[in-house]
Amino acid sequence: VKLVVPSTPYDAKGLLKSAIRDDDPVLYFEHKSLFKTRGEVPDDEYLVPLGLAAVRREGEDVTILSYSQMVHRCLEAAERLADDGVSAEVIDLRSLRPLDWETIAASVRKTHKVVVAHEAVRTGGVGAELAAQIGEELFDELDGPVIRVAAKDVPMPFSPPLERFVLPGPDAVIAAVRRLV
Repeated sequence: VKLVVPSTPYDAKGLLKSAIRDDDPVLYFEHKSLFKTRGEVPDDEYLVPLGLAAVRREGEDVTILSYSQMVHRCLEAAERLADDGVSAEVIDLRSLRPLDWETIAASVRKTHKVVVAHEAVRTGGVGAELAAQIGEELFDELDGPVIRVAAKDVPMPFSPPLERFVLPGPDAVIAAVRRLV
């Protein structure tokens, strides 16, 4: 089973077309807050390969791994960090299974610091698995622990103000990066 989580309109179309054409079952998840996102989407036929991450922002000091809506919050955090002289590389995973390990590993080898940011709960979330895999396979490359930025370990509230309280934003990503650099 493959798992796809686009963050842009371009990727949403290209990944959906790739998912439809794939011989294996593919779970395709779109974040509800991305439905109104505007972006360039060609009318021409194109595919975005499953299992290929996108480097949304190049950086030298820290790698930020994310997917779906959280990519936009990470990019905002990276912009704010740049004002303070911190160069953050933001990687949009786009596909959680298969995972683009080559892109992740290359970035970790370059920055030696990792923040994994997602909206799932911290305990047992995708970030925990990514942190474990990075710790197992790239431990010697790390200059510090892999830090997870995630939702609080509580049931997701229906109330918009409470939802904003539970979900991490750019400030949480910035705080995690500052712990590492």
